Amino acid sequence: MPEFALPDVGEGLTEAEIVTWRVAEGDEVQVNDVLVDIETAKSVVELPSPFAGRVGAIMAAEGDTVAVGTPILRVDPAEPEGAPTNGVLVGYGPRDEAVGGGRRRRRGAHAASSSATEVPAAPVSVAALAKPPVRKFAKDHGIDLREVTPSDPAGIISRADVEAHLASRRTDAEPAPSEPVAQAPTSAAGRRVPIAGVRKRTAEAMVQSAFTAPHVTEWVTVDVSATMHLVERLRGDREFSDVKVTPTLIVAKAVCLALRRTPDLHARWDEDAQEIVFPEHVGLGIATATERGLLVPVVPDADTMTLAELGRAIGELVATGREGTLQPAQMAGGTFTITNVGVFGVDAGTPILNPGQSGILAVGAINRRPWVDEATDEIVPRWVTTLACSFDHRVVDGEQGSRFLADVAALLSDPVRALTF
Repeated sequence: MPEFALPDVGEGLTEAEIVTWRVAEGDEVQVNDVLVDIETAKSVVELPSPFAGRVGAIMAAEGDTVAVGTPILRVDPAEPEGAPTNGVLVGYGPRDEAVGGGRRRRRGAHAASSSATEVPAAPVSVAALAKPPVRKFAKDHGIDLREVTPSDPAGIISRADVEAHLASRRTDAEPAPSEPVAQAPTSAAGRRVPIAGVRKRTAEAMVQSAFTAPHVTEWVTVDVSATMHLVERLRGDREFSDVKVTPTLIVAKAVCLALRRTPDLHARWDEDAQEIVFPEHVGLGIATATERGLLVPVVPDADTMTLAELGRAIGELVATGREGTLQPAQMAGGTFTITNVGVFGVDAGTPILNPGQSGILAVGAINRRPWVDEATDEIVPRWVTTLACSFDHRVVDGEQGSRFLADVAALLSDPVRALTF
């Protein structure tokens, strides 16, 4: 009987967590019907079936962490016996349009016969509509999505809907005021959450980075009033009408220009080959806070883009990340990362390098602060931020790190300088 083994959906994947089974034992499936949602180190991925037939056995439970290559499901041939396909995995290969875009037929549902008399289909239990991250959030809190009322007219359940349902359930479970409530001791254990998925991989990556690459962090506080004025002008520019213009976009462009002058900041230390590798182009990572945790989608060849192109690329990746639909390929190939801690009201931080990278820039909150005008020697209110750059001291010397950070600061202080780079 054909067994479906957990595939490597991304380069170097070794294991993944089973998030949600989309089928049950006895269900009929067609080629490319979605079988299961899995969570890898970088994303939640839907796995389609490479076989047609009936689900004979589910061999891994939701919440299990499974090694790549481990069988997770068995598909028994349909009657008459259907031949397995050529083993396509992860959405590639032929699709039978007759199955309605990947919808599976459940046990008890019957296709219309070719005779004049049709057998009415048995009732089908319709699954709740929700994206994989929302399904995982609901599962982690023990909520059956079929009990949640969606606020979306299309019937798609959001995380906010699940949170509202969770809050109402807690309210319903509260005892009446007249009932005595047993007080838990202050030493009672709190809520426990399994270390898995993005959190597990992030922890592993940060420990690996912190104890492999010798980190150095340098800081600079800079007047970015000219950058803020540029942001306001571009927001009214017709060429940028479809671009979300933010200070982060200007920082991203400044980083690409500064890396042109100091490419060491996005070089890579190759321990096995005992070489320092200088990539041809900048793979710019943009650290993004999502429901699943911190993800770093990458803009490939960011240094070759115009400001408008870079803005569109960043906007699309960040939106995709927050929707929970980033794919592993969209987070591969990074050579330098920007993290904006200022959006949380934080002045600065000491960022940890992404494994395999030699530089990362943290941008602090941009606030109005008193500033000494060098021309008049007067204290004036200006838009000010603090930049912190961490780098791998095996690859980057202090001079190179300082030059790079000074270049970024100079470009944000006076964007016209970009014409000289």
